Amino acid sequence: MDGIIILDKPEDFTSFDMVAKMRRLLGTRKVGHAGTLDPMATGVLPIFVGRATKCCDILPNQNKRYTATFQLGYTTDTLDATGRVLTRTEVSATKEDVEKALESFRGEIMQLPPMYSAIQINGKRLYDLARQGIEIEREKRPVTITELNLLSADDTQHIYQIDVACSKGTYIRTLCADIGEALGCGATMTALRRTEAAGFSIADSITLEEAEKLSEEGTLTERLLPIRTVFESLPALHLAGRQQTLFQNGVKLDLARLNEMKTMQGYTGDIRIMGEDDVFLGISVADWENGELKMKKLFSILEG
Repeated sequence: MDGIIILDKPEDFTSFDMVAKMRRLLGTRKVGHAGTLDPMATGVLPIFVGRATKCCDILPNQNKRYTATFQLGYTTDTLDATGRVLTRTEVSATKEDVEKALESFRGEIMQLPPMYSAIQINGKRLYDLARQGIEIEREKRPVTITELNLLSADDTQHIYQIDVACSKGTYIRTLCADIGEALGCGATMTALRRTEAAGFSIADSITLEEAEKLSEEGTLTERLLPIRTVFESLPALHLAGRQQTLFQNGVKLDLARLNEMKTMQGYTGDIRIMGEDDVFLGISVADWENGELKMKKLFSILEG
């Protein structure tokens, strides 16, 4: 049982809750996820099953997309509506002001990770410290906002909805708070829905209720996407015969003997390795200095 299921995570569940539920529904312990979502967030959560769990740390597409709603005029300690209110400020900003403020958050920006986050500093997770009332100094990190658009505006209630396409490690709560700070009145994120992750979208997902129904019918495994799905954006190298056998045994291959590598001269990124009958074998990188194809992750092993 190897593959990927894209869940549309419901509100009020952690990502680990979803892993636990999928373990039960699929009847296997080897289940993981990519891209943690906070309990208040909904949307795309890739679930990896069996050998697919080896994908999590080498996903070629780690960009994400969100629809977020924020309200101007107040701030909280968590930067979202679940937190304790810290400030309230009168709002004079309009839709036009918000649209203008968004301009400075497009492209590469520096972002301060929130205290209520899973980041570890000196072996301690920030949210554990935050719950103890401890705030420590953090360094700003570069993140990239590739798209940022205003979807709707309610100037009466000061509620705005944005569409955000961003790099891994971007905190949408922080983005909303920073927009509020730029407008001089503060802001708090009130809703968050992830619409894309790891190259998958809401259209690829199933709800928890659908997963439970499919499990009862004994057809949930039919929704497993092949492991290779997440790597199809990578250049492919095809092996056959003895070369395939050597690769599956973990042997480094001579780049000079791999004709397809001539078209990838100097390429240092990940390579998708395909075998006979279009079988996905694994991920490798070219060591041009030593003339070897080096294994990164093996997904298809020789049986027996």
